[in-house]
Amino acid sequence: MKRRALTACLTLTLLAALTSCGGGDEDVTLRVLASPELADLEPLLGDLKDDTGVELDMDYRATADLSGARGSSYDLAWPASDRSFLLRLQDKGERAARPESTPIMRSPVVVGLTPRTADTLTARAPDGRLSWADIADAAADGTVRFGMADPRSSDTGRAALVGVATAAAGTGSALREQDVSCDRLRGFRSGQTLTGASSRELIAAYPGHQGEANALIAHESELLSLNASKKLREPLRIVHPDDGMVLSDFPLLLLDTDERGAYRKVVDWLLKDDVQRELMRRTWRRPVNQDVTPAEPLREAVGNALSYPDRLSIVERLVADYGDPASATTDQVVFLLDFSGSMRGERIAGLRAAFAGLSGADPTSTGKFARFYRGEHLTVVRFGGRVLQERTVTVRGDGDLRALGKVVAAGSFDDSTAVWSALDRGYRIATDAVREAPERPVAIVLMTDGESNAGISYAEFLRRYERLGADAREVPTFPVHFGEADAAALDKAARATGGRMVDANASSLSDAFKEIRGCH
Repeated sequence: MKRRALTACLTLTLLAALTSCGGGDEDVTLRVLASPELADLEPLLGDLKDDTGVELDMDYRATADLSGARGSSYDLAWPASDRSFLLRLQDKGERAARPESTPIMRSPVVVGLTPRTADTLTARAPDGRLSWADIADAAADGTVRFGMADPRSSDTGRAALVGVATAAAGTGSALREQDVSCDRLRGFRSGQTLTGASSRELIAAYPGHQGEANALIAHESELLSLNASKKLREPLRIVHPDDGMVLSDFPLLLLDTDERGAYRKVVDWLLKDDVQRELMRRTWRRPVNQDVTPAEPLREAVGNALSYPDRLSIVERLVADYGDPASATTDQVVFLLDFSGSMRGERIAGLRAAFAGLSGADPTSTGKFARFYRGEHLTVVRFGGRVLQERTVTVRGDGDLRALGKVVAAGSFDDSTAVWSALDRGYRIATDAVREAPERPVAIVLMTDGESNAGISYAEFLRRYERLGADAREVPTFPVHFGEADAAALDKAARATGGRMVDANASSLSDAFKEIRGCH
């Protein structure tokens, strides 16, 4: 009896000890708000649970800034990038509340081109290397028709947009407020023909819509996976833009600090050599573990990693200006060009060179982003003491641009300058355009090299402008100050109409027109 009692006591003691020691190793389930791109990790999650006892309950949602993550039932977040989320915390004054974050793998945002399109574009490039400016230029002239995830909902689409806009700014640094004061991506945006709420949705749709787009802008990993799927007529040729890329590091964020122990188990497992290799094999993302050698397709250097803006307002302005990528957008610009006698000689040569540059002759990066684009509505009015010639085209091809070029190349000049009569005519054209298509942005560019000495007065122009009503107030004027023009009067007109004056004397007519492009 004593032996049985002793055995029973020892058994109970052992069970109690085992229970006490194993309590910290109980299986844990963590709820994760994850980028839809990470659905390709599902086959590995069972191994994660077997090895660590931690199960990840993944909720795949397209959210560019993890909206709704804080204060929710999520324990972790796993986006492609946490940049917009951290900027939102900073904007709310919650910098100290930044969650623990660990990069798990990396992939740059790049361009995939069909072989034929890639050959066409590389043949145009002097060194055969392509930039975002080259892609924007080709989108504007109709050569490139691309798919990109919606930057309003997709962190991948947002990273792509930031990359293109940073290249368009041409500063070599992160975007600033002044860099997005004018949207220089109109021509680029005109080439978008395919989108999706997430890049996963976009990639899934593309094989069935290959006739609609000959390019995709997405993570390198997604394009390599798509090529490996054998769903395409021909594999896309992946281009790492020469002017830089935004790099995503797919960080795992700890939202619920009570789960730090389980979080560390997951992170340590994901960063193991063998797991990093398996992640790379399955997803084509680059390892963050320096001991793991990248697979052959991932050995090309990322090159210039573009910086992300440091203020949320910059990103939000950029996304708002880009708008809904599923909706077509075309602008109308009315150019009022002074052809008084003082414009003869070098000045008119400069004006014609500026227009040629906007028509595609400017090989610089800024020129490629500022050029006229397919679908844009353009009106040119030559004036002196009266309207000398007027022509409106919708850009469908080089023939339309040549037609405008002929207007600017015309040799007739006038002896006087009716600046305010010309602006009055411009507003009548512009308000008709607003009434015809209220969704279409319209702007006026007024270029003059002298003071107004004919036609109506500035005060009379303002009276007529006010009588045109709300439609006129939708249209800003951007005067270009050149030569001996009255800068104070032009600046006053710009302020009255919601535009701003640009001084071509400080640079050139070409630079002035490029500066204005997109400011409407």
